Amino acid sequence: MEQPAGGVARVTHGPGLREPREGPPASIIIPTWNGAQHLPACLDALRAQRGGAARGGEGAPSGHEVIVVDNGSTDDTAEVLARYPEARALVLPRNLGFARAVNAGIRAARGDVLVLLNNDTEAEPGWLAALLAALDGDPTIGAATSKVRLFDRRDRLHTTGDVVAATGMAGNRGVWEVDRGQHDTARDVFGASAAAAAYKRALFEDIGLFEAAFVSYYEDVDLAVRARLAGWRTVYAPEAVVYHKLSASGAGPYASYFVARNRVWTIARCWPAALLRRHAVAIVRTQARLAIDALQSWRGTAARATLRGLVAGWLTWPRWLAARRRILGAQRVDDAQLEAWLA
Repeated sequence: MEQPAGGVARVTHGPGLREPREGPPASIIIPTWNGAQHLPACLDALRAQRGGAARGGEGAPSGHEVIVVDNGSTDDTAEVLARYPEARALVLPRNLGFARAVNAGIRAARGDVLVLLNNDTEAEPGWLAALLAALDGDPTIGAATSKVRLFDRRDRLHTTGDVVAATGMAGNRGVWEVDRGQHDTARDVFGASAAAAAYKRALFEDIGLFEAAFVSYYEDVDLAVRARLAGWRTVYAPEAVVYHKLSASGAGPYASYFVARNRVWTIARCWPAALLRRHAVAIVRTQARLAIDALQSWRGTAARATLRGLVAGWLTWPRWLAARRRILGAQRVDDAQLEAWLA
């Protein structure tokens, strides 16, 4: 699989990914919504990346651009960004969700590598260099994922890559473990956590951007499954260390609804027919267990949101039939290879 070779702007959301003009090797895309309190730590850490100042503005990582996608913030985000002239701001008219925000950033970016970074993170100085090195040299590698530790308990892991089960349940490899070096070996993983990950532009040109209808949550899992189906690999870069304030930018009922709905949508869009037949009982049992758990905790707002998400996902399954035909029509690996990756 061969690879193709500052200011404020308002962006539109066209269907395609434009070809980049001459630009930096990588573009760092940071979606934010009312995250003024988080941005200084995030942007200061980017200034400290090894390599010095960028051509696009003093203080940015050498040779790379920084794009902050402002998802209709009403706090002091604009004032904060004024202190970071190296960061180019894309201002959206309202909060359109994570998927649309990062898609806007990807379309506006000029780099051959698109690096996604949550606004509530702090990257170690070698983070960017390690991610980019992991993508180098093998044309089948489409994405690299970071070692993500907890912001306030820095010896504990949150993720070293995504794992996905045949039931559609996704999880974080190494989650909550004390980091004693047990995940210090570079290796292939199923998918990247979009909180801190690098993607080759060629991957998006091949399989498309994040699914905008997902709004937030599971959009990186859906992308990872599509990438696997198309034959792209994802690698884990253990030296790319970043600290993350979990759920600082969104959680509770909001997350519960979209996780439940988008999990069903990912199965509907991406699971080959043979895998659906083979794992149908396990999928149904898992969905039933989630529904029963939500019903038993009905007084909780998150539980009710989960149930609404499950119902919305199953009732709208048919809307994805055309996308399903397109995704599976481009499948380049056999079902056995995909199934082997499903934990």
